[in-house]
This record gives sequence, structure tokens and C-alpha cells, in this order.
Amino acid sequence: MSRITVQALVALFAISATTLASGQETAKAALKSGVVDDEQAVRKVTQNFVKAFNAGSADQVAALFFSGAELTDDAGNVHKGSAAIKDLFTHFIEKFPGATSTMTANSVWMVGPSLAIEEGQRLVSTKDDRASAATHYTLVMIKQQGEWKIASGREVEDDDSLSPHDRLKPLAWLVGEWVDEGSDAVVQMSCKWSEDKNYLLVNFDSKIQGKPAMKSSQRIGWDPLTQKVKSWVFDSDGGHGEGLWSQVENRWVIKSTAVLPDGLTGSATITLEPRDKDSYLMKGFDRIRGKTAEPDFEVKIVRKPPTPAE
Repeated sequence: MSRITVQALVALFAISATTLASGQETAKAALKSGVVDDEQAVRKVTQNFVKAFNAGSADQVAALFFSGAELTDDAGNVHKGSAAIKDLFTHFIEKFPGATSTMTANSVWMVGPSLAIEEGQRLVSTKDDRASAATHYTLVMIKQQGEWKIASGREVEDDDSLSPHDRLKPLAWLVGEWVDEGSDAVVQMSCKWSEDKNYLLVNFDSKIQGKPAMKSSQRIGWDPLTQKVKSWVFDSDGGHGEGLWSQVENRWVIKSTAVLPDGLTGSATITLEPRDKDSYLMKGFDRIRGKTAEPDFEVKIVRKPPTPAE
């Protein structure tokens, strides 16, 4: 073989190799671009879910699901088919009008050209922030005729993602100025958020027949040890106490204990039940002071009207 022929073959091989490499790089770039586009489309489905939910449209939510989709809620109930899923969200929206949701995707795994799995956290809050729930979600999405839809969804309770502030949001209605005007005493209450928003700070000022009787300060926050909302109260006479709070439907039940200035201990069950945005009922029962049972009580507490402008 002549030198010229050998050089020609080498040159031809080099050209072919370069062309092949270029073709492979082009294919890789195209594949990568397609994967990125699909991942963005998958994330867009989640964004559209949030928009539809926050708009209160069960129809739009259900439209994001494949007709034969399956959704398992955080209680373990399985809802099969887009019609059943639509009914689920219809009932929820009717029961909690104005509820909103956020969804934060932690990962999107593009399993194949038509299959993706997204995982993340979802937070749902009622309109007035009196209740919220955090879940970890897993969505399996499929691509049909160029469109991504949810084929399977699962939610499990994920309270670990809630901040101390999030856990107190259901009690945000307490913020403001309140008054309880009894037959012989007037109790004024002021509630506000702490600077870090992780506590509710409450001050009580009691007067009997116009004369100062008692002042108390209370701090309400999330206790990670008991996994409950907890309150600590300190009275001007030297007494102090604490309480564990539990939400039961629309009521808050507080199991409280106290140490009185004379060294006696006390305990009681207190309930707070909002009646509307400007009033709530406070009830007390199972009240014990030392070894003596105290009578039950019920008072209506109303929001203090703003001071008239001068």
C-alpha cells in the first residue's frame, strides 16, 4: 500500500471518528435537553396542582390525574380513578373553603422517557390558619401523547417539616386585645407574636371593683419533648403553672397544672372554643386546689373594640 493510500485511510478514519463523536455528542445533548424539558414539565404539573387547589377548583385538580390514577391520602384511604379523586377534593374544598397548599419538591427522578417520580413536602392550611397539616408526598407521573399526568400519588404524615411557628398558626386567632367583663371583675388580655414568631405572648390584667387584683404573663409555644403545644404562665403573686394543649375539632383542650403562692398545687381542664372572629368561650372543669374541688365555670370573652380616634 502506498504512502498516499495509508495517509488517505488515516485521514478518512479521523474524519469518520470525528463525525461519529460529534454525532454522539449531539445525541447526548439532545437527550439531555429532552430530559431537562421533561423534568420541567413534571414540576409544572405540581405547580398547576397548587394553583388549582388554591383556586378551589376540584375539576382542575382532577384534570391533572390520569383517568385510571390512584391516590392514597395520609389516612391510608385509597381513591381510584379521576372521578373519585375529584370527589375527594370537592368534599375537602366544601368543608374547608379558602384552604391553601404549598408543595416543595425535594427530588424528581426521570425513570424513563415516559415515567417520572417526584417526592417532596406538602403543607395545607385553612383560610384562617386555625389548622394546618404537613405531609410527605410521592407522585408517579406518566407521559401520554406528549402530556405529563399523575398516575399515582401517596401522602404520609410529615409533622417534622413544620416549624414552631407553623404549629402555632391554628392559634393565631388569639392575637389581639380581649376582655372578659364579669359581674364583679374585669380581665383584660393582650396576645401578640414574639419577635421570632415562635411563641404567642399573652398578658392578663385583672381588676376587681376597679382595683388591681392580679397580673399574669403567659408564653405559648411548641414543646418538642411532649410533641404538643405547651404554655407557661407566671402570676404576679408568685404562682406559676403550665399546660399542654390539644386541638379537638374546633376546640382547644388545655390540661393545666399550677403551683400556688402558698405551696398548694392545683390542676384543671380548660377549653377554648371560638364562636366567631370576635368572641370565644372559655370553660373550666375538673378544677382542684390542693385537695378541694372548685366549681366549674364558663365565660364569654370578646375582642376589645379599637380605641376611638380623638
